[in-house]
Amino acid sequence: MTGRQSDVRCATSDVGVGESKRPRVSAPAFVVIAMCLTVFAGTAMRATAAERYALVVSGASGDETYAARYDQWRTKLASLLADRFGFGRDHVLALGEKPAAQVQVASRENVRRTLAALAARMHSHDLLLVVLIGHGTFDGVQAKFNLVGPDLDAGEWAALVRAMPGRLIVVDTTGASFPFLKALSAKGRVVITATDSRAARYDTVFPEYFVKAMEEAAIDAGREGRVSIWDVFTSASAGVRQHYERRGLLPVEHALLDDAGDTYGKDADQPGTDPSFAQGVYLTADASDAAMDPAVRVLTERRDDLLAQIDRLKSKKSTMAEGEYQAQLEALLVELAKVSRELRQKLGGPPT
Repeated sequence: MTGRQSDVRCATSDVGVGESKRPRVSAPAFVVIAMCLTVFAGTAMRATAAERYALVVSGASGDETYAARYDQWRTKLASLLADRFGFGRDHVLALGEKPAAQVQVASRENVRRTLAALAARMHSHDLLLVVLIGHGTFDGVQAKFNLVGPDLDAGEWAALVRAMPGRLIVVDTTGASFPFLKALSAKGRVVITATDSRAARYDTVFPEYFVKAMEEAAIDAGREGRVSIWDVFTSASAGVRQHYERRGLLPVEHALLDDAGDTYGKDADQPGTDPSFAQGVYLTADASDAAMDPAVRVLTERRDDLLAQIDRLKSKKSTMAEGEYQAQLEALLVELAKVSRELRQKLGGPPT
């Protein structure tokens, strides 16, 4: 670096943690700060304890047979996630056709309210697993997941999770799930559908084998193995295939997984040659999480909050006066640099 940039030194060497006066940072300096913060954030993220959350929704059943089946799958899955996978009871939320202990009604309003509450709790390094169990419909234009009362279509679900921080896994186990793949597909996200065609609108056996795959995976988790969503997907897909083979039937459902954000998806038998992002999205906790320094947790949460504030400020830039925007951005960047320096020191790195 040369000129004025060399005097910035990542905007941290001239700013003490307790100083109230903020140095003036020129426009080129923002570039330097951003470069330095990238290094800081990368170092910090390795020690960040990721929280894991889940929302399991069993929708309107239509009759008692389906109702009992959906309740059983939802209850089993929620229990596995909370206890065997270690998500924790307060991190696993459930919505069902009828209210029960720790289960709210699976209505459109409760879905919106629950996802909003999760978004407020989560940070950029956290994980949210959303599983939809029940009936789906597709009228040739819109695919919907059947709820108690008015339904939510695929586009509405996509809008609800668009601003969700952290990594997201959405599993739609219904017969009309395929259109959800295109609607929810995005970079850094895993979307699983029980079917691979808009013509498939019948009830599927995929949810049964998805829950079974989770139960089998929980055994590996108990042995300190690392269980990814790809592991569960491939196991569930194999269960579906064997289900039809045992009955001498041609498979009428093929599950897809999209983790590239390209809306195409891939099945377990033909995953392609590209590395699978889903193979690195683990449902099990990082072994280092429990031992994380509380001070590091506080600093990483503060860092994530500042990054979120910067994102929100950038989204408002077109509506703000240039001077006001630059002043607010400068304040946030300098504060972020200070927090990042503290975090780097806590993790044993040089103060820079």
